[in-house]
Amino acid sequence: MSKGYFERVHQWTPTRFWVNNPTVSQARLAIRAGAINCTTNPTYTAKMLAAEEMRPILTDEIRRAKADAKSESDVASRVQREAVRMLLREFEPLYRAHPGREGFVSLQGDPYLEHDPQNIIDEALLDREMGVNLIAKIPVTRAGLEAIEYLAKKDCPIIATEIMSVSQCVAACEAYRRAGGSGTFFVTCIAGIFDDCLKNQLAAGEISVEKDILFQAGCALMRREYRVMRERGLPGILLGGGARGLHHFTEFVGGACDITINWTGTADKLLEADAPVISRMDTPTPDYVLDELTAKVPTFAKAYATDGLNADEYSEFPPVKLFRSQFEAGWDQLLKEVRNA
Repeated sequence: MSKGYFERVHQWTPTRFWVNNPTVSQARLAIRAGAINCTTNPTYTAKMLAAEEMRPILTDEIRRAKADAKSESDVASRVQREAVRMLLREFEPLYRAHPGREGFVSLQGDPYLEHDPQNIIDEALLDREMGVNLIAKIPVTRAGLEAIEYLAKKDCPIIATEIMSVSQCVAACEAYRRAGGSGTFFVTCIAGIFDDCLKNQLAAGEISVEKDILFQAGCALMRREYRVMRERGLPGILLGGGARGLHHFTEFVGGACDITINWTGTADKLLEADAPVISRMDTPTPDYVLDELTAKVPTFAKAYATDGLNADEYSEFPPVKLFRSQFEAGWDQLLKEVRNA
């Protein structure tokens, strides 16, 4: 029997496939297809409450949590942990076989509390008690950098997330290195959400650039992060995320990086297409594309420069705000479910 697309990617390249926000049945399909790890975000539980296989379990958990929880937010956090706990069980055999590299499932808490480094730290340490394969997802803001440095000293597995610029990537890696971290550390590039932000700016008339040029922005940013990390010898493995098209996987194949994608609409489509495995990560972005983007798209220019932003600007950078607004909308939906249960 011929090997599937992701099996061939893993055989011929160092690129690795993760699955994002799956149901339990999707997680099982992804593992069979070659997924080595799993990501979730603050929208996860609201999405799972809309899934037929997950809703009864999580609705029951809401009712149990409401009996003794201090607040709606506390209920939401407990239900989120229960949703993620189911995934931890599915991925734990991979972790046992390849500890520290495979079998991780991520958890990121209440997005409204991301400004508080102590809350981020406390939640991450509490979440770690759920299982050996739990990995904390920490936003790269000023508060998040403080949390990353603290958790790195504890050798807590970390995904540095909400990264939409090279300067955030470098800052996260340097914080981890300052702390002397020696555990598992992934550094994201949320290319698809970055592209969505630029599309929104184009639609609003804030920028003027050909769509062919704009289409390449997120991929150019991911390749830039990858190159800077390698050139500077920075710690961590680059993790692509926020895919909005198949190119947000296929364009990065060949890199010593991981990429997390949704099962429905991305992973399943790549398996169905069964396209040839072609290494493209080292393909340079044409100079004319970079020149156009840098000259006409201020958000891209700031993201692409190694010193384009300082730590106080991270949380208000337009692509980061867009990403966080999606998390807040998902959390709001979860809180609504809690109130109505």
